[in-house]
Amino acid sequence: MQSIGAGTVAVSFEDHRADVLLDRPEKRNAMDLTVLDDLRAAVETVDDREDVRVMTLLGNGPVFSAGMDLELMAEADMDGHQEIYDGLRGVFDGIADLSVPTVVGIEKAAIAGAFELTLPFDFRIIGADAAYGLKETKLGIFPFGGGTQRLPRLIGLAKAKELVMKSDTIDPEEAERLGLVNEVVEPGTVGEATRAYADELATRAPMGMTRAKECLNSAFDVTLAEGLDMEYERSREVWDSHDHREGFAAMLEDREPEFEGE
Repeated sequence: MQSIGAGTVAVSFEDHRADVLLDRPEKRNAMDLTVLDDLRAAVETVDDREDVRVMTLLGNGPVFSAGMDLELMAEADMDGHQEIYDGLRGVFDGIADLSVPTVVGIEKAAIAGAFELTLPFDFRIIGADAAYGLKETKLGIFPFGGGTQRLPRLIGLAKAKELVMKSDTIDPEEAERLGLVNEVVEPGTVGEATRAYADELATRAPMGMTRAKECLNSAFDVTLAEGLDMEYERSREVWDSHDHREGFAAMLEDREPEFEGE
């Protein structure tokens, strides 16, 4: 496993999977500016690897992340607020903009900023005992790391308003019913379940996956006609490909396909 920057985040690679690890267990993986810088660098490292087909994010130790570092948030002046915002925006946008699918595993807790950190991911796996939710309006502020924007796109405006304004945690089973998380697993198995989920995604055709993600991510930002045009254009890109031919050949021959991403 390779440490990134100041060493608060690490990255490792196995087959076509990139595993990113929040590595500040002595602070329950709370995020300060250093962690945000390291996390952004880790995402860029993953993005530069052509062999990566899926990325995971986990926390080192018993807790995914306690959120933003409380001392940083309490002491930051207006310039500090700008630094925090820029750090959050850089990391979260970087995750959302990755072309490959992303999976985050939430063990024990993802509160406030850590909750917002999970929102740009394509898939969320959570432990059944995890504390998951926002806290900001109980602290005199409100979520400014995407909570008011990404959350309504995932679960609808009414429920998002409840979670943001009441700033309460949400039960993992309810989060699954709302479509906010994809799987609820036994406590202590989040890492294993997250990697298994990612490994299954990595078996799918890379060209089809990246273009499907691009089309899906644009679905609420364009008109239906524009979205259908994009779907057509991206389908043309994969049609004359090895993976298209390989996928159908494997189906007809009753074998597993060997996709190459071209």
